[in-house]
Amino acid sequence: MRTSIRAGLAGVAAAAAALGVAELLAVFAGARSAPLVAVGGVVVDHVPPGVKDFAIATFGTHDKTALLTGTAVLLGLYAYGVGVLAARRRPFALAGIALFGVVGIAAAVTRPGAGVAAGIPSAVGAALAVWVLRHLLGLEGASHETDPEARRRFLKQVGIVAAVAVGGGTAGRWLTSRGAATEARKELTLPAASEPPPVVPAGAQVPGAVPYVTPNADFYRIDTALISPQVDPANWTLKIHGMVRNPIEITWAELLQRPMVERYVTLACVSNEVGGDLIGNALWLGTPIKALLDEADPLPGADQVVQRSTDGWTCGTPTAALRDGRDALLAIGMNGEPLPVEHGFPVRMIVPGLYGYVSACKWITEIELTRFSDFDAYWVPRGWSAQGPIKTESRIDTPRDHASRKPGPVAVAGVAWAQHRGIAKVEVQVDDGAWETASLAPAVSDDTWRQWKHTWTASSGEHVLRVRATDLDGYTQTSDLADPAPDGATGWHQVTVSVS
Repeated sequence: MRTSIRAGLAGVAAAAAALGVAELLAVFAGARSAPLVAVGGVVVDHVPPGVKDFAIATFGTHDKTALLTGTAVLLGLYAYGVGVLAARRRPFALAGIALFGVVGIAAAVTRPGAGVAAGIPSAVGAALAVWVLRHLLGLEGASHETDPEARRRFLKQVGIVAAVAVGGGTAGRWLTSRGAATEARKELTLPAASEPPPVVPAGAQVPGAVPYVTPNADFYRIDTALISPQVDPANWTLKIHGMVRNPIEITWAELLQRPMVERYVTLACVSNEVGGDLIGNALWLGTPIKALLDEADPLPGADQVVQRSTDGWTCGTPTAALRDGRDALLAIGMNGEPLPVEHGFPVRMIVPGLYGYVSACKWITEIELTRFSDFDAYWVPRGWSAQGPIKTESRIDTPRDHASRKPGPVAVAGVAWAQHRGIAKVEVQVDDGAWETASLAPAVSDDTWRQWKHTWTASSGEHVLRVRATDLDGYTQTSDLADPAPDGATGWHQVTVSVS
């Protein structure tokens, strides 16, 4: 085995050992102190908006996995280079490991809410990497190019280090995921709603369309948290302050004593492409935020409600939208269960009619009344609009794009949405023919999507099907194609179908 390859493998093994022990230490120092997570968080916060939009468009709800995987690959290449350098100029290689440690420490301690202890996993990991690298490179009792036993001894040591590193890292990540929030959620019995939830009308579900109520496991997740925060409800508080006459701070126990209601609300991500699946409908249990804001008594001019997550993320909601009578909730339940941790347990905000980036704060711990002119929430400096009402849109769920069908009647179905306004009409066009009105299924309220169906008499050939919706305000969605930035995508969803 060539010396450079051996040294490179030693470098990769040393990096693996560093990450493995850091994941274990992050169980005690905080999940966001793990080097991959900490550095990934910095990348998320500072990457150009176009790169982030590309990642969401390409990987969807797997964007975080892609980021962590990409970061690990880059670190592996870096570690390989450090190992090769160590075989020639060891002081320079040690400096490379020190740089790895410094970057990890700086990323961890600068995360919102982090302290000095957050730098411990990266510091210990870097120190271990130095020891492992020196140990592996010291296994040179004989030439590895000519001595099979030396090669075997070296590869065995590398394998042991890698196995221990993977085991330690996996255990650390598993223990982190079994934090206080996960355990508290298992023990939580949700309070009863003060009124029964709305009944889903018969016929709301159309064959071929997605489920009218999205299961929790299938509900989209787009946020900036690489690791879902583990917020222990026993220690949770919500602070309402800023431009108010009566600042409020409530505990979890006090929140559970407030009146609770259940409402079906469809949420949509502003990053959703035309025809995309970053949208879902669920039954939410929560207390009306309007009552809390009324108690706080906002001052004149406080036109923005800034919500803050425990990880420092912010969004800004128009104050008027939270006090105009819509079912804006501090939610604690989702589809009859406590909120899943990845969807904001113990408490998140739900606001019908607004994209999530301006309303749906997960793991919420703070509400500040302020002005749009005085504060820009997380996404605004990154090029997104300060206010994000959901646009009237529609989607074809069946047939799928590039599907094949036989001539004759073909079922066409999908969903349309215009939350807090409602859907009045859905139309389907085949090729460039006339628009034909689809049949609308009933819905719980104007705050949810509405399913539709249409029967198309298909003839042989390749055909393009399009859909458009009209809301109850009389607006028909535009054909103009626009990307999600800065305030939501527009255009008609279309699919191509082969009939033979």
